[in-house]
Amino acid sequence: MLYVCIPTHDEGPTIGVLLWKIRTLFQEYPREYEVLVYDDASTDATREVLEPYAKVMPMTVLGGSARVGYARAVDALLREASQRTRYPRRDAVLLMQGDFTDLPEGIPELVKRFEGGADVVVAERTVAETAPESIRKLHGLVRWLPRLWPIRAAVTVPGVQDPFGTFRLLRITVVRDMLKAGGDRPASTAETPWQANLELLQAAAAQARRIEAVPVATRFDVRERETRRDPWPDAWALARAAWAARRRPRPQPVA
Repeated sequence: MLYVCIPTHDEGPTIGVLLWKIRTLFQEYPREYEVLVYDDASTDATREVLEPYAKVMPMTVLGGSARVGYARAVDALLREASQRTRYPRRDAVLLMQGDFTDLPEGIPELVKRFEGGADVVVAERTVAETAPESIRKLHGLVRWLPRLWPIRAAVTVPGVQDPFGTFRLLRITVVRDMLKAGGDRPASTAETPWQANLELLQAAAAQARRIEAVPVATRFDVRERETRRDPWPDAWALARAAWAARRRPRPQPVA
């Protein structure tokens, strides 16, 4: 079973298109799947858009009326998939964004690496010259972080050049070990999605025997967001988080 986990907040304009593409993909791709969507107290039509898809594809919508933030939404999705699975060694969680930035067409390649023995498969984003200028600036800034000696260890994952993206696949045994290592604490409490993605990947990597990275195209033309036009808040938040992470113990494998 592949649990496609999608955290959302005010994704009404894109979540329907994404689900339609996922449904179309799995009609032609012989893999058992289930979609888990965490609707993080959306104030737009996200819930209304989700309702008809729950009738035509295997999908469950989680979440309540209180906003919990990206990191806790992802944590809830991981815990839900971990509880549902019957075959944790054979099943996997696939995390992706609800704004159509992560393209469903990349799913088969991630699954192929998983079936080849990888416990964690990371989709490394390639940003085209046609992407918004703010996105190209942010990616350029972020790629400099691992080169800065004081925070290098805090922002790197061995074998991965882009540890900040959402699109990734995790074997559920890795998810369970990661959650067990954290106890009752959320897998991440980060303020920004990029920071949360880094922390989640570092925690998963500590439990994985094999990690692989796959280059994937990223799309930004479906929905333009105001928050994407200024790269500095995200870059500054990442730098601050990385500096603080120097003082935190790295996640340890579960005995």
